[in-house]
Amino acid sequence: MHWNSNRFILLLSSSIGKKLVMAITGLGFCIFLISHLAGNLIIYAGNDAFNSYAERLHTLGPLLILAEIGLLLLGIIHISTGAYLFYQNFRARPVRYKKKRNAGGRTIGSSTMPYTGFLILIFIVFHLVDFHFVEKADRSIYQIVLETFSNPGYTIFYILSMVVVATHIDHGFWSLLQTLGIDNLECMPVFRVISSAFSLFVGIGFGSLPVFITLIT
Repeated sequence: MHWNSNRFILLLSSSIGKKLVMAITGLGFCIFLISHLAGNLIIYAGNDAFNSYAERLHTLGPLLILAEIGLLLLGIIHISTGAYLFYQNFRARPVRYKKKRNAGGRTIGSSTMPYTGFLILIFIVFHLVDFHFVEKADRSIYQIVLETFSNPGYTIFYILSMVVVATHIDHGFWSLLQTLGIDNLECMPVFRVISSAFSLFVGIGFGSLPVFITLIT
């Protein structure tokens, strides 16, 4: 048991271990995004359906609180580990190349991961303030959504944020497949397509919501 514990600690302290942590926590967020998007898309069914969904969600009580705490912990672990890896990479290469290289199949998503991650963090703060911590005593969640997206500035900010999220996920999902060791050569093109399709599904799915709200108001 002692040997296994030491081995586990050594793994986590290595760059491979940290990438594994990023993959696992990233996968957790991908699962959350699917469930969150499924719930949000109920808004297409109208006022009553969406408010009913929100009410059923809040009846979960302690389970909902545990889920929120779990997401918070995932976020702290994912962000802190990602920031540390970024710092390590920066220290390892303090002087940038005069010519940018595209070796290793680097994409916009892979080269901007730390920056899109930071922008997503900013978006999450605004999103929580506008939808989670907002006063709900005299308004339904459906009304809150309508009022929030009635602001053109916020609507544009939200849609641009979904572009950033999709860009981050496109490389992130691909990267976690590689890290988890299921990126054999024969399946790599398939996984590339799956990753891009998933990122588009999330980006378009969430991004369509303010467009829909704008059209019906």
